[in-house]
Amino acid sequence: MCVYTRLPGAAAFAALVLLMLLYAAHRWRNPRCHGRLPPGSMGLPLVGETLQFFSPDDDDSFDVPRFVRHRLARYGPIFKTSLVGHAVVVSADEELNHMVFQQEGQLFQSWYPDSFVEILGRDNVGEQQGAMFRYLKNMVLRYFGPESLRESKMLRDVEHAVASSLCTWSTLPAVELKEAVSTMVFDLSANKLLGLEPSRSKVLRKSFFDFVRGLISFPLYLPGTAYYSCMKIGTDCCSIDRCIQLLSRTNKSAQACTFVCHFQGRQSAMEVLQEVLEERKRSVQVHGGAGGNERAGRYGDFLDCVVQEITREKPLVTDKMALDLMFVLLFASFHTTSLALTLAVKLLADHPHVLEELTVEHETILNDRKAGHGSDGITWMEYKSMTFTSQVINETVRLANIAPGIFRKTLKDVQFKGYTIPAGWGVMVCPPAVHLNPSIYPDPLTFNPSRFKDKPEINRGSRHFMAFGGGLRFCVGADFSKLQMSIFLHLLVTRYRWKNLGGGKIVRTPGLEFPDGYHIQIRHSD
Repeated sequence: MCVYTRLPGAAAFAALVLLMLLYAAHRWRNPRCHGRLPPGSMGLPLVGETLQFFSPDDDDSFDVPRFVRHRLARYGPIFKTSLVGHAVVVSADEELNHMVFQQEGQLFQSWYPDSFVEILGRDNVGEQQGAMFRYLKNMVLRYFGPESLRESKMLRDVEHAVASSLCTWSTLPAVELKEAVSTMVFDLSANKLLGLEPSRSKVLRKSFFDFVRGLISFPLYLPGTAYYSCMKIGTDCCSIDRCIQLLSRTNKSAQACTFVCHFQGRQSAMEVLQEVLEERKRSVQVHGGAGGNERAGRYGDFLDCVVQEITREKPLVTDKMALDLMFVLLFASFHTTSLALTLAVKLLADHPHVLEELTVEHETILNDRKAGHGSDGITWMEYKSMTFTSQVINETVRLANIAPGIFRKTLKDVQFKGYTIPAGWGVMVCPPAVHLNPSIYPDPLTFNPSRFKDKPEINRGSRHFMAFGGGLRFCVGADFSKLQMSIFLHLLVTRYRWKNLGGGKIVRTPGLEFPDGYHIQIRHSD
């Protein structure tokens, strides 16, 4: 005889909800796949392993971030996880990394989580695919590619900007190098990109610095968080006020400060960029536009190229795309280069034998110039002769791993070594796991520029070196960045000496940061 017990309505509903939650949790931890997924954990529903991924490594080490390091030891070079609401496969496998870079457009496409896309703009160059991406890339390379750098007066302008900055710093009792180099690189980039003089780029620089400060402690873009709600509201002035109120109600003042810092910085920067773009377009119209004198209204900067594109009869580039492009170029040029330069100076100070070898190379350049009665400034031939300098730069960016992950998304199911990566999943190529692999780089945590001796010059990414990306999306500003770093090091070691005053500790969040700055004193050499 069966006995039926009638559950109260509330209890039945609670049981149903519990069953649904258990099923959802099961589906989350065991995603559907037409094959065998890589090992790993999807973490908690929605949150995944996001908190662990962004947890800072404060052990002052160049080692692979703890999140990746522990999972490589447990699961091997390919593992699955979930970050900011997306299923992701993390790769430290050189063959899979190579496939990801070489099969863009066939098996993979460029992709970044929504929060990062919102940071850089929906129309930024990283979001463009296929022919449009190649078009924008070639547009940038026409100005910042190696041929343009050699033929233009870029080298002389970089030398002047560096010499002026170093001279000023040498008169100060102390310099916080990361901020000082950031200012120098930003002003130079703003001039080459937009034609802005330092007096006018100051406002734009403050906006970008505010933006970066918010970016370092960026809040999580997850359903249920205040930041997620704010992103859904928008970023206009009224929306920012509404978001501040929303964050205040959650009693998260630190998150409110982060949000305001980040979004007001970006909004202010975009307003300045919009103003500069409109001014240049009016200048072109005044001088006759496309039908007038081709040289009239030209400033010789990248903005000339941009305006020429968007004022065509049938433009392929919209104003919004142009603004996001300039925003990304400014952000990438000053943030990454300043971090690499700061780290290079710290590493040279910590390794006197490397500094001595670098100084010999540059003093030899000066002596040869004097013997040959050459020009007062650095020539292109001299720049290309800085072989040990190039090794120092490569070793610095290898250890820095400024970009802790390079993201792509699968366009179809991808089969690799018995695993299936489902269509629509993210793939994160992990440069630190490659750059710090002892089987590729012996004693990988040691600063040893000579490990790059007798190796071919790295003009594109490779299986073992991807500090500037790889494949079709190899960094378009790599040559400009290397030029700035080389000239800076040349002038620093031949004209100045410096000593550490404090700071210099590095933290990964998971990107590289100097939380206490790096304080030094610079003086002219005797």
